[in-house]
Amino acid sequence: MQRWRGLEDIPQDWGRSVVTIGSYDGVHRGHQLIIQHTVDRARELGLPAVVVTFDPHPKEVLRPGTHPPLLAPHHRRAELMADLGVDAVLVLPFTTEFSNLSPADFIVKVLIDKLRAKAVVEGPNFRFGHRAAGDVMYLAELGKTYDFDVEVVDLFVSGEAGGGQPFSSTLTRRLVGEGDVEGAMEILGRPHRVEGVVVRGAQRGRELGVPTANVETLPHTAIPADGVYAGWLHAQGEAMPAAISVGTNPTFDGTERTVEAHVIDRVGLDLYGLHVAVDFLAYVRGQVKFDSLDALIERMGEDIKVSRELTAAAEAGDR
Repeated sequence: MQRWRGLEDIPQDWGRSVVTIGSYDGVHRGHQLIIQHTVDRARELGLPAVVVTFDPHPKEVLRPGTHPPLLAPHHRRAELMADLGVDAVLVLPFTTEFSNLSPADFIVKVLIDKLRAKAVVEGPNFRFGHRAAGDVMYLAELGKTYDFDVEVVDLFVSGEAGGGQPFSSTLTRRLVGEGDVEGAMEILGRPHRVEGVVVRGAQRGRELGVPTANVETLPHTAIPADGVYAGWLHAQGEAMPAAISVGTNPTFDGTERTVEAHVIDRVGLDLYGLHVAVDFLAYVRGQVKFDSLDALIERMGEDIKVSRELTAAAEAGDR
């Protein structure tokens, strides 16, 4: 899959293509539906499928300081899109100047002059251009002028976890922030993931006989609510069952919020300096301040036992 950063990266001899545009943070099941439709339409026409997305998030440019927590960094989104069959991803640097483009200018500069769109696939709520003045109806009108079709894909609707709301990144962020990683997984179609480099922490876990990988997460990462979770730590191509702690370590009067993963039934692991990923499968319990180290150690043993059972059951269900 080709990856382009900015319009100047698009090959000058690029032919016609089928395009979809959006932030696509998380590449959740609603996004997957739109992207898969884009890929299917591209295959029917014998053309490449292109996803256009933005960096930074438009909200950070339009209202600085309001950057939403990210469900997936751009490299992860690109991996997920490649798995769906996308041929190219164009990341457009979102600047104040870019935000001032009228809907018509946006279409001409991006879809016509550079990507030569034959078809554009979007959800019904798609908006574009200055002050989000363009919608799918206006897009369809421009399509008649510039010779591209517009296809609108209905949104998936969430079940119990989302209360029947359409699948959205906003809803997924809320569920993650509440610690409802099972609900987020229903929308994402996979466990929520955070990534980062393993750094040296206070090493209390090692002293207590339960060593943890302290993950320095990427900026703006959507991190689940404080508590303990079952999941996996991915390192060097291996997915290892883990008990994951998110929080400030209140038993030790900590103040810095951390993500720490204890790899279950593995000894001697040296993960320092590695870029790892942590997948959150299930919520185990909330954050607690224990009265003694013995009480903490006993509860950590219970957390590991529960996490071992939950990950084993999930792995057995995937077979």
